[in-house]
Amino acid sequence: MKGTISVCCFVSLLLLQATAEEEDFTSVLRDRSHIDETLRLATEEKAADYAAAIQRLRKIYHTSIKPMEQAYKYNELRQHEISAYPGRTLGESATDGEITSKPMVLFLGPWSVGKSSMINYLLGLNDSPYQLYTGAEPTTSEFTVIMHGEKIRSVEGIVMAADSSRSFSPLEKFGQNFLEKLIGIEMPHKLLERVTFVDTPGIIENRKQQERGYPFNDVCQWFIDRADLIFVVFDPTKLDVGLELEMLFRQLKGRESQIRIILNKADNLVTQDLMRVYGALFWSLAPLINVTEPPRVYVSSFWPYDYAPDTSRDLFKREEISLLEDLNQVIENRMENKIAFIRQHGIRVRIHGLLVDRYVQTFKEKMSFFSDPELVFKEIVDDPDKFYIFKSILAKTNVSKFDLPNRDAYRDFFGINPVTNFKPLASQCSYIGGCLLDKIEKAITNELPALLSSINSGKQPGLSSCEATGCGEKPKNRYRKN
Repeated sequence: MKGTISVCCFVSLLLLQATAEEEDFTSVLRDRSHIDETLRLATEEKAADYAAAIQRLRKIYHTSIKPMEQAYKYNELRQHEISAYPGRTLGESATDGEITSKPMVLFLGPWSVGKSSMINYLLGLNDSPYQLYTGAEPTTSEFTVIMHGEKIRSVEGIVMAADSSRSFSPLEKFGQNFLEKLIGIEMPHKLLERVTFVDTPGIIENRKQQERGYPFNDVCQWFIDRADLIFVVFDPTKLDVGLELEMLFRQLKGRESQIRIILNKADNLVTQDLMRVYGALFWSLAPLINVTEPPRVYVSSFWPYDYAPDTSRDLFKREEISLLEDLNQVIENRMENKIAFIRQHGIRVRIHGLLVDRYVQTFKEKMSFFSDPELVFKEIVDDPDKFYIFKSILAKTNVSKFDLPNRDAYRDFFGINPVTNFKPLASQCSYIGGCLLDKIEKAITNELPALLSSINSGKQPGLSSCEATGCGEKPKNRYRKN
């Protein structure tokens, strides 16, 4: 009897000692000075130069690109944007909030892999009232946007969607159920002055998307299309790849250059097991990432407490610094990326205008006094190759065939917008305002590259002294028949 009691006491003492050691380990906080140093948070930005560049970019968009968007209802084509153009897109019609928005860093991945803990660590929010809630169970059920503000406060999703000065107003199309699952957190922070973080609900493979009450995959696609950097986070002890994760990687197609895979909580495993997990991760993801060069993988433990003993501390520290340098590159190049993105958007608007113009011209050429307009246009839109709709654009312009949208998207587009509602490009000119095509081509070939060059050379971009029609030149339309 005494021996049994002694064994029980000994086991109890061992458990108490192990618990105390674990508490001592988790109470040791890691040094965060390398975060501020790598991200250069102590350096002051040239706010005046950045504001001047944004002002010039906004002017170019509103005077040269948006008029063609509105004239040819580009927003209606964007309803089918995933099938028309895979990859990053603007909203239906870019608002000032989208043009002036900070770079967006999106966190995706299964539940309880450390996405919220990673954001808390980067922002130093641990043990503060506004730290993101974390736990071993699925904890994040909302899309949480962490952004800069003058004071710490939370913003409801319906308020974020109603505020046109923000870039989140297009989210209203996903319904009120989703807006109840959208929340914003504003706080004064040096890092948030330069970037916005978005935390997402973890992927749970045994839950159907319909049970969420809103189109989860569509919402993820909206954020994916606007993200500058996408962190896909995994836990080395939970590498299950199911249907929802497969759907997520399908949505990431075309964005491989923005994807960074993070193997978090790496100090929970010894080095040998970590190597096996690293190989298993690539084995699981190889069928989902169909690119020649695999995305960059970071292996570390992103939370504020010290690494577990007897682990590869130096490796984890170097990996963390590499990730921070990657994040800093996005911050440093945000103006250049925004200009290039607006230019890419302008190219797509221009191609859309040229295609609609070609459809209009073909319809007018094929119409006769006895023709049925509906049957004539149905034949054109069902088989555009028969009438050289797309080939004529490639032959007459410097458009790449890889930039052309999906043909089926225009069947849906003209199903909503009758072809008779549009005017040919030749008639979209005025003496004061100039020609829509000339203005957008000038923005694509001259104004936006000049703005990008002035940013790279360090010159302050001023407003152009010439109006949209050119420096005293009479507007010309090379598509008008002589």
